[in-house]
Amino acid sequence: MTHSEPGRALATARWCASKGWPVHPLAAGRKTPAGNCEACRAPGHTYKDCACLRAGRWCHGFHAATLDFARLAQWWGSHPSLGVGISCGPAGLVVIDIDAHEQPLPSRDRLLPGIPVADSVDLTGLANGFHTIGVLAALRGEQSPAHDSGTLRVRTPSGGLHVWYRAHRSHRWQCSTGSGTGRALAWQVDVRAHGGYIVAPGTVTDAGVYEPVGAVREPAPLPAWLARELERTGHLPPAHVPAPRPVPPRAQQAVVAAAGGRGIVGRTLTTVLAEVAACAAVPEGAAFSEKLNRAAYTAGGLVAAGLLSADAAERALRDAAEHARPGQERRCGAIIRSGLSAGSHRPLTPGGRL
Repeated sequence: MTHSEPGRALATARWCASKGWPVHPLAAGRKTPAGNCEACRAPGHTYKDCACLRAGRWCHGFHAATLDFARLAQWWGSHPSLGVGISCGPAGLVVIDIDAHEQPLPSRDRLLPGIPVADSVDLTGLANGFHTIGVLAALRGEQSPAHDSGTLRVRTPSGGLHVWYRAHRSHRWQCSTGSGTGRALAWQVDVRAHGGYIVAPGTVTDAGVYEPVGAVREPAPLPAWLARELERTGHLPPAHVPAPRPVPPRAQQAVVAAAGGRGIVGRTLTTVLAEVAACAAVPEGAAFSEKLNRAAYTAGGLVAAGLLSADAAERALRDAAEHARPGQERRCGAIIRSGLSAGSHRPLTPGGRL
């Protein structure tokens, strides 16, 4: 198999998207994201409010990841040599990336962060991430992820192994680099989660193929012992409640116009729209879909009760959604339509649902 096989990358991208794993292009023959356009390479430019993402271009790597099949056809149909990357956070994935690089051993305190390795311990033969993750698992009386045949495992061209797990929805596990000096699970063991991406199985680079191992093609739930180790080593962010975000001006104007003034109806809609708008402060894991659906359901009830204009309500919802998740019009539109439809069957008045 080579990366010149027609349609292979597009088929891979569609397979991933069908599982709910947002995908983005990788540079042809490489494991790094396809480059930004010239405008996005300017100093100080970031993915936030980038027009390219709203226009369907792939700038900013995993931030451009999508489940939109039309966009997949646009990207890989016209550029079949591009590889496929998966944005781990939105996909709900935690991938244990075990490396086998030839590197000198670090200091003992970096082999298994937080677990002392006494000078009396003979480190002869310990050479890579397969060894350190194996030692960690043995200390906990568990099987090494490298030997976990019950989940998707992918052999990398460099001789490493990606072990895929499904994260619990309430946990936003963070990435780390095992050979770095910061947060780490074990030496030469990286963690791919929120804020990172993973190369899709079957992707071909100049170095070789990311080849699935064994028959399993689905990630198993993250083992409890491994979750405890990730928490112990700082892979969960500190508890944080983002400051309330105001409803975007355009959405606020639509609310006022639709409700004929602020009043109790305007305040009701403003409250749920503010929850949607606040998701702009949390790129992933903010329960955006649920909050947008709840806002649309509320708006649908107000429309059904004759207290709100249907067109203006939809406009306010779309403006708030665009503020929180720019470039996702199709996805947000589907959520809004569904919520409005469901709410329309239960009219909502200041006294409650009828």
